[in-house]
Amino acid sequence: MPTESSSLCFRPALRHTRTQEIAHVARICQQNPDALDMCFGQSDLPTPDFVVRAAEEAISAGKTTYAYRRGIEPLRLAIQDYHSRTNGIDLALERISATSSGMSSIMISLQCLVEPGDNVAVIAPVWPNIVIAIEAMGATVRFVQLDQRDGVWSLDMDRLRDACDDRTRGIFVTSPNNPTGWMMPADQQRDTLDLARRIGTWVISDEVYGRIVYDDAVAAPSFLEVANESDPLLVVQSFSKTWSMTGWRLGWLVHPVELAVQIGNLSAINSTGSATFVQHAGVAAINEGEGFVTTLKEHSARGRQLVKDAFAQHPRIEAPDVASSFFAYFRVDGVDNSLAFAEDLVSRAGVGIAPGSAFGPGNDGYFRICFAQDPARLQQALDRLISAV
Repeated sequence: MPTESSSLCFRPALRHTRTQEIAHVARICQQNPDALDMCFGQSDLPTPDFVVRAAEEAISAGKTTYAYRRGIEPLRLAIQDYHSRTNGIDLALERISATSSGMSSIMISLQCLVEPGDNVAVIAPVWPNIVIAIEAMGATVRFVQLDQRDGVWSLDMDRLRDACDDRTRGIFVTSPNNPTGWMMPADQQRDTLDLARRIGTWVISDEVYGRIVYDDAVAAPSFLEVANESDPLLVVQSFSKTWSMTGWRLGWLVHPVELAVQIGNLSAINSTGSATFVQHAGVAAINEGEGFVTTLKEHSARGRQLVKDAFAQHPRIEAPDVASSFFAYFRVDGVDNSLAFAEDLVSRAGVGIAPGSAFGPGNDGYFRICFAQDPARLQQALDRLISAV
């Protein structure tokens, strides 16, 4: 029978997460039927009908049994073709593993690389679950904060190099970044890979927002475009954002061939892979979904402009331009406790936004709002926010 002292074996990271700060604000919104919740990272566009039909057809056809632990072959082939179309690269099929979510891909990557006492350099601000996953492995997070000058986010490569030592087992990059929308340019991707090779560590690149970009590019720069197939690189992808499939739980991981067996084993013991019929829905998303991707980008671009216009009118709000993703990450002058301000904002104005403190140290005073929303609803939320500020 467990004793009181035995409970101390649970790592502190598993008891509390910064994600709870965002969920806390969202729960307050739920208690107010008139509140407008803009906290979480998902578009209000529903999953496309052709994806839903593919899942229904797969269920009707009895595709509800176990599948190969690294994903059904039609899905992996579709992912292979997808990278050829969007990144202009030809991936060996053995480098692709389907997973039960982007977060599952991240956890599997860390399980491959990290042991207690190690550290991971993390470019921040960052989605808080990344921090929790690293700490759950017994490792330490070394935050490398992005700079914000004249409305532009940038990374100081010297700061990244200084964060690494002989116990650094990974460099975690989210590009496009959640919450800032910053994209790592190709030259810094090369420099980061050079650093990883030189010090004997790995790059974990979270690229789940890669299709939501606001220039003429098909996708944001990918590490896959500058890396060799044997490089110490793991690239995380997800169906959640690009095809509005947040609740479906499906992602993938691109990795060196040498890690294929280990990743398959970890997938098997973590979740036994994604549901088989969901994987068939993923095939439809990739093969039929380019029109929806365009719709999502146009929908997000309208929201981005509404946010830009609203914030430009207020002298206390500093909102850098958003190059990618569907978030605005902004600062309110004079605010030094973003969680308290977000709580008060729901009470006074009936609008929920994510507090910057959830995204790592040094982010109090910042807030994230998801603008991939119905324009009328978003405008109402912005009006309330501006009035409250």
